[in-house]
Amino acid sequence: MTKRVFKKVFFIKPLDLHGVKHADVHKIVEDYVLENQTGCPLKIITGNSDKMKGLVKSALHLHGFNYHEGDYYNRGYIDVLN
Repeated sequence: MTKRVFKKVFFIKPLDLHGVKHADVHKIVEDYVLENQTGCPLKIITGNSDKMKGLVKSALHLHGFNYHEGDYYNRGYIDVLN
């Protein structure tokens, strides 16, 4: 009989920015990404607001993170790669 090995998997919840004021986005994204940078890729749900996406991207650029913006069917999120 073989021995089963269980691996601990840590799941980092996505950051949902629905209902967050634009003035607070930079600090929230910065805290989330810097605290969880070892668990990349991270998902930030922005909705379809171009202004919200721009604020998130500027926070990611400031700290040198690479990202990928949504896919063809759902453009309301940003994946933080590293």
